[in-house]
Amino acid sequence: MKILQLCAVDFTLFHFLLPLMRGLRDAGHEVVGACAHGKLVAKIEAEGFRTIHVPIRRSANPLALWRSYRAIRHMLAVEKFDMVHVHTPVAALAGRLAAWRAGVPKIVYTAHGFYFHEHMKWPKRAAHIGLEWLAGRTTDLLLTQAEEDAATARRLGLARGPIHAIGNGSDPARFRPALPAETTRADIRAASGTPPDRPVILMVGRLVAEKGYPELVEAMREIDAELWIVGERLASDHADGIDAALAAAERDPVLKARIRLLGYRSDVPDLLRAADIFTLPSHREGMPRSILEAMLSGLPVVATDIRGSREEVVDGQTGLLVPVRDARALAAALQRLAGDPALRAKLGAAGLARARDLFDEAKIVARQVALLAALDASRTRD
Repeated sequence: MKILQLCAVDFTLFHFLLPLMRGLRDAGHEVVGACAHGKLVAKIEAEGFRTIHVPIRRSANPLALWRSYRAIRHMLAVEKFDMVHVHTPVAALAGRLAAWRAGVPKIVYTAHGFYFHEHMKWPKRAAHIGLEWLAGRTTDLLLTQAEEDAATARRLGLARGPIHAIGNGSDPARFRPALPAETTRADIRAASGTPPDRPVILMVGRLVAEKGYPELVEAMREIDAELWIVGERLASDHADGIDAALAAAERDPVLKARIRLLGYRSDVPDLLRAADIFTLPSHREGMPRSILEAMLSGLPVVATDIRGSREEVVDGQTGLLVPVRDARALAAALQRLAGDPALRAKLGAAGLARARDLFDEAKIVARQVALLAALDASRTRD
């Protein structure tokens, strides 16, 4: 098949879709990526993939959506794809409608976490469900990462074709605990001025409020540990920022001494091996890969009790779950782990075993490749 992988930005294509693109290419398919181009496109093309620039804006503005639709529709008129596989909310909506209008034989949607969620106000939630239902009339195969999302999609009828939960995963060879002879942990801590025995909490995520940064910054007032924050705000982000929280931390001598902003990093596996605890106090997620990477690295995880995260973290066994937007509960959970090395080791070991069993990237990619092949076989029979 000639397959298009379509998303809004190159960040998604590079960080999340490349393993699937490789798997499809290894299975003999021609794979093309399409998104709004940025600095990461060169890395994608360096692996031999062709990419197409489509000016998709991450915006729910009707005019912006129409322009994204027209750009995708024009691209599909030039390229003749056997299958269009869409990802991320705006690209998924505009892309499916454009592919349907262009007569693409098969349309696939992977929901990396529906935009609507249980903490969203009902009118907004209903509007987003309505849009998902409408686009679902064009969807031959709907894949979700979390089982909870798949159950929701079936209950609401969000696709005309089959709905499957595929899970999420990462590479156990890249994300792993430190080996006995490795000095990476000591080297990274020495470079940052962090003592060898100082508990380090690591957070990896875009610098937007919905990732839970305001609560995390507030929680750090109560925690005798150091927080390393890895991430940046994307130019395409429309979510609320965290400037106020960071400004408060800068003014507070205690917080300023405990919080380090590391920016965008390409050495996240090494940073995980240098840390002691991972946290992701998000307000909403799909099935976050960062938690899986932390578990594969042998770290205990403190996360919010939301869809996706609660499917990865078993409360009290591989980590701790806390309520959304609850800085006190977050502080208590993090301080509990910061002060108990034995508990950290126990939860981290259990998380490592669970991640290796359930969240190996190769298994997730193989599952998707098989589902797409089965969909193509049904097209051939039709």
